[in-house]
Amino acid sequence: MKLPWRRGERASSLDLLVVGLGNPGREYERHRHNAGWMVLDELARRHGASWKGKFSGQLAELRLDGHRVALLKPETYMNDSGRSVAAAARFYKLEPDAILVVHDEGDFDLGRLQARKGGGLSGHNGLRSIAQHLKTPEFMRLRIGVGRPGRGDPRPLADYVLSDFGPEDDAGALISRAADAVEALDAEGLGRAQAQFN
Repeated sequence: MKLPWRRGERASSLDLLVVGLGNPGREYERHRHNAGWMVLDELARRHGASWKGKFSGQLAELRLDGHRVALLKPETYMNDSGRSVAAAARFYKLEPDAILVVHDEGDFDLGRLQARKGGGLSGHNGLRSIAQHLKTPEFMRLRIGVGRPGRGDPRPLADYVLSDFGPEDDAGALISRAADAVEALDAEGLGRAQAQFN
């Protein structure tokens, strides 16, 4: 079954590729910069999907509302994420509008979500790499607000996102809500997900 909000027939065997951005390695696991990976782990847990190594990353395939969805966690490090995404897009014969990239957003207050298609790359090296490899920025994004260093915190933003969520951040609730947004986007389309979560 094709996604009801998608126009036209595609050659792809996949309805949606959801990419979570993060960095491989134990030391990065709970970092704010790995919010995208955390969301994909939550989706895989909810739907009983298992991971396997593919496309220079970890891939899990599952069904959501009868749609074939693949989850991809590139293991190329953030700055080279596009290499993994482009390999998956070629394999599944996907158009950019069938790709959803889930990533942290330091310009947003903690907990704010925004689903959108296209737009700027807001200094995010993972997004820049994906846009270069896909030759367009016109893919969907789910931006997860992780906030900025608070008053009196001297860390630059780059160091802040490369540190763990604090207990006061309630990362579990944030990640769960972002996973809900991915499911809503798959089921009802970008516009409905924006109305519900942006």
